[in-house]
Amino acid sequence: MKKQQWLATIAIFLTMGVILLGAYTRLTDAGLGCPDWPGCYGFLKVPHQEHHIAAAEQAFPERPLEPHKAWNEMVHRYFAGSLGLLIAAIFFVAMFSRASPKLLPSVLLALVVFQAALGMWTVTLNLLPLVVMGHLLGGFTLLSLLAVHWLRLHPEFRMQEPQLLSLQPFAVVAIIVLVAQIALGGWTAANYAALACIDLPICEAGWQQRLNISEAFDLHLGHDDYEYGVMSAEVRQTVHVFHRFGALVTLAVVATFLLQLWRRATTSIMKKLTLAASLLLLLQFSLGVLNVVLHLPLANAVAHNFIAANLLMLLVVILMQLRSSKSRSGTSHKEML
Repeated sequence: MKKQQWLATIAIFLTMGVILLGAYTRLTDAGLGCPDWPGCYGFLKVPHQEHHIAAAEQAFPERPLEPHKAWNEMVHRYFAGSLGLLIAAIFFVAMFSRASPKLLPSVLLALVVFQAALGMWTVTLNLLPLVVMGHLLGGFTLLSLLAVHWLRLHPEFRMQEPQLLSLQPFAVVAIIVLVAQIALGGWTAANYAALACIDLPICEAGWQQRLNISEAFDLHLGHDDYEYGVMSAEVRQTVHVFHRFGALVTLAVVATFLLQLWRRATTSIMKKLTLAASLLLLLQFSLGVLNVVLHLPLANAVAHNFIAANLLMLLVVILMQLRSSKSRSGTSHKEML
């Protein structure tokens, strides 16, 4: 059991690192820093010798080598590959341990394999927004499921608060709303719409007349290259406006849920989880405002991505704790994972 606990803990922190590196890679426009996959211009690492660079640029004349972008991309791939191996280890250790649940490690392995495929398609499909958004959501999902796996390996952190059982549906709604907002954020980033509106609170004057909802959520298939986006300025503004409205809805729904949870919780574990989630929610909203005011500074934008992942993870952990209360209170309950 100790081995599985350590593997789960390391995997959580490594996933956080991969999410940070992925955001940094995307925000430095390095998603196509290496135009092939899994290597880089046909090499296992970024070419640096003159004859290797010449061969690379001859093989990909449309994408001259930019070493700093290529290294951003390859470091992300190295860490992602390490995470894949670690999750494979979690899977095999669980398979050979009689007392360990098998379904969740299997789901984790399947998800990380799918994430690798999305990483490949991100490159081979030249930053197709649907794939980029899916890759982001997959990473966040992986982090949340690893947290659930960690919690199942640490029963001493399970709490029992039957008075919170009625909040389970609210927790599910809060998670759905947050996931939808994260998807909107991923769609905004994938379509290079983060700076489409630079005024507060909604957008520049006349934004209502420029809304183009039909094209804002069109998949825009058929383009050869999606780097720097293919949407018009008006369509990008529409995407951005939806993300801002989504932020307000998410703030209201999640804050209301956390307030109800704080008022009813009695154990220190649930109080701490609620406080941590509340602080992350306020920080996330503030980072979103600062992205607009400061015109998307790199560190702030990366943090905005990272905090969203951690907020989702905490809400999922809270939901699992509520489910734990239900199973321990004697209510008939069969865990799904």
